[in-house]
Amino acid sequence: MTSPAPRDTWQRWVDQNDRALITQTPDWLDCICATDSYDDASRFYAFGDSGGIVVPLARRRGWPARLIAQDAWPSEWGIGAPVTAQAPDPRHVRAVFEDLARLPSNRVSVRFGPNVDPVWLSCVPSAFTTVPHTTYVLDLDGGFGDVWGHFKSSVRTAVRKGEKAGVEVEVDRTGRLMPEFYALYQHSIARWAQQANEPLALARWRRSRIDPLLKFETVAETLAESCAVWMASYRGEPVAAMIVLRHGPHAKYWRAGMVKELANPVRATTLLHKLAIEDACASGCRFYHFGDSAPDSSVSVFKERLGAHGYPSFGCRREVLPLTAGDQLLRGAVKRLIGFKEE
Repeated sequence: MTSPAPRDTWQRWVDQNDRALITQTPDWLDCICATDSYDDASRFYAFGDSGGIVVPLARRRGWPARLIAQDAWPSEWGIGAPVTAQAPDPRHVRAVFEDLARLPSNRVSVRFGPNVDPVWLSCVPSAFTTVPHTTYVLDLDGGFGDVWGHFKSSVRTAVRKGEKAGVEVEVDRTGRLMPEFYALYQHSIARWAQQANEPLALARWRRSRIDPLLKFETVAETLAESCAVWMASYRGEPVAAMIVLRHGPHAKYWRAGMVKELANPVRATTLLHKLAIEDACASGCRFYHFGDSAPDSSVSVFKERLGAHGYPSFGCRREVLPLTAGDQLLRGAVKRLIGFKEE
């Protein structure tokens, strides 16, 4: 085992693996470390001539070793599943889990996507808790003509309405539009707070810690042309924007913001998704990732109208002191105190 993992090996395997997402790349770890107090704790396991495994990990900096977490990834950074050069051997997977279980950290966690090799789930040891998720993905096989046919009729109508209304769309891959995106993102935070009955000051404080402007600017600078900001304007005013990341055959819808009272009447967000999906198809992508959502929620229903399907995915967590459970209990108590309304 070597830690941190050799960057050239890690990057080569990511480039050769059609299952790898942009959130499994060493560049993504660089973004995490540059944005918050994390260090590179990635691990490379060599198994002779039969290949190896890279486990992306970020380690919290400045805490006592027995209290820190080593995660792939920290909250809100997405899927950081292990990367392999070939199909993983169950013996190797078990060896990796055994090594992770021995790390001198309070918590070790790894998040897997829906396209992970099933051997990982079959080899999870009892020391790890499996956390289920539902991840929505749109299959782009057949090109945009076929994908358009998978959109619900209400989506196709919304797209036409946006086009007829004269919504103007700009796409930028230099980071120039990131401040304007962030301003629209702040509008969404205010709307989410109102919907959830959360004090606006608390909502802004929470989101400033999870998603500071520095985070978006760092991702744009690090990923360069692989990070696109799609922005819709109506009558000269920005009304909606979203960020789409790309790696290999995968496009990933990452974040969005809008002024709802201006964007909804002209269906600006739906038009942005249509254009981003069309662009992904033209670029040879085979999948458009929408991220996790609770089944039957309004968010998941919107994704399904665009043709996405929900797939089971999972995370694995080993924890000595139950700090995660304690944090969840505390958050639950605060939510009950303020009358927080879940989606």
